[in-house]
Amino acid sequence: MSFLSIKSVPKLKWSSPKAFTMKPPLASLFFLIVGLIVFGLGEALLVTASVGVSPWTVFAQGLTNVTGWSLGGATFVISVSVLLLWIPLRQTPGMGTILNAIVIALVLEYVLPLLPSFESYAANILLALTGVMVTGFGGAIYLIANLGPGPRDGLMTGLQAVTDQPVALVRMCLEVGVVAIGWALGGTLGLGTIFFAVGIGPAMAIGMQALQYRNAAH
Repeated sequence: MSFLSIKSVPKLKWSSPKAFTMKPPLASLFFLIVGLIVFGLGEALLVTASVGVSPWTVFAQGLTNVTGWSLGGATFVISVSVLLLWIPLRQTPGMGTILNAIVIALVLEYVLPLLPSFESYAANILLALTGVMVTGFGGAIYLIANLGPGPRDGLMTGLQAVTDQPVALVRMCLEVGVVAIGWALGGTLGLGTIFFAVGIGPAMAIGMQALQYRNAAH
């Protein structure tokens, strides 16, 4: 359980020296893209399982109930608001911040039709759990590349720096808080939503620790 004590994103030999750069090391760029693809695959598995949307989608659904906006419009406003929160948290964007949206969208577009669907609820629950773990591992890879986090991951790392609490705890509190607000506003949630809210932080921390150990072994 030592992964629960990780308090920052590790810097490994393939981490970029700085996030905001137009000439990143090739290794950093490679792992950024690999991490985002894996991250997108995990989200695709969660969508395919159909046992509950992600916490931020619950939040967006709740916002549509209050404002009358479309789900896409609410999601956009939330993303912009999260980016504005980066300013006081002193988070640095990079090409990873932009590629986060592009690569994950492409993975969802082209991988979702290829994934199997199950009639068994138990099988879909297992698929959702797998999706959370895969998403967390992908997040660990691309965050360690240090080329700029996505909006929500940047909020996580910024809050971690301010609170000095473990990554797993910060992400879990953030996701659970978002779910609670979204549900209070009328958003819908399922078992997969709860899995994601509670599990994504520990999944990322496990990924970071595993990559640290592998790096140290070499």
